[in-house]
Amino acid sequence: MNDRDLLLRLATGPASGAALTGADGLSRAAIWKRVRALREAGIEIDARPGRGYALRRPPDLLDAGAIRAALPFEVTAGLAALEVAWSLDSTNSELLRRPVPAHGVDVLLAERQTGGRGRRGRHWASPLAANLYLSTSRGFGGGLARLGGLSLVAGVVAADALHALGFAGVRLKWPNDLVVADGDMLRKLGGVLVEGGGELAGHARAVVGLGVNVRMPEAFGRVIGQPWIDLARLSADPPSRNAIAAAVLSRLLQALAVFDRDGLAPFLPRYAALDALRDRAVLVLRGDGEQRGIARGVADDGALRLDLEDGSELTLHSGEVSVRAAACMAMETR
Repeated sequence: MNDRDLLLRLATGPASGAALTGADGLSRAAIWKRVRALREAGIEIDARPGRGYALRRPPDLLDAGAIRAALPFEVTAGLAALEVAWSLDSTNSELLRRPVPAHGVDVLLAERQTGGRGRRGRHWASPLAANLYLSTSRGFGGGLARLGGLSLVAGVVAADALHALGFAGVRLKWPNDLVVADGDMLRKLGGVLVEGGGELAGHARAVVGLGVNVRMPEAFGRVIGQPWIDLARLSADPPSRNAIAAAVLSRLLQALAVFDRDGLAPFLPRYAALDALRDRAVLVLRGDGEQRGIARGVADDGALRLDLEDGSELTLHSGEVSVRAAACMAMETR
């Protein structure tokens, strides 16, 4: 009995240690180690005398077949592969280790990431069967220089998918965050990480990773070093992770094809409508110090436009800085 087998067994109802050892020939100590591993991965399991081990809530497990069945035909026609893994270091890292599909898009999801990564190498909390961890791999024409706007594209389609599922308050924080406003504070709901390689002016590949907080366990949430939120805190009955994955992929795979053909321009008006920083005072953290200014939306190449306090304008590209809404600053605009 591995961790997945035990979780599926407990999903059918409470089970005593004796019942589990009798069914699988494991010692009680071995069962306890499996239970402990699931708890450490984020699964909430109670142990009660006379009742045994019981899940606090049914697991919301991913199902590749159910996700594929929920996709429109024109989307499935562009799929090279769609796979759900039990546990990986990172869906992005795994796809980067694999060859680029000759045609279409490879899609990889995981129930858990042991080395999930955000922008600039930051750790991404990835508990088991709790959130959405999804990556796509695809080839692109036009070289590496065109790929800079992909994080904005993925953010737009992810926000649109969540709007369609009833979460109308989701906005985008440049360059790659899905956020929800809480007064002057922006709480992070998800993020995008784009990685790839290739030729400067020829064929390139990009892996687009997306993480969305669906039902973050309290133990994991307590160690996140920034304001955050999940869908379970926005709705008493959030959609299943399969439904969220299908809603995102239905839009993302088509958007990747549009981006390959037409670039970032078709997505800029929608990004502007979702921009959580536009006309807000922001604090820009750079290696050589701090700068304060007013965010003025994004340029045609996806860079952030910032009006500085001295009246000049600064254009910032993804990876150069960290940007945080500065609630303590005046919110005036020019």
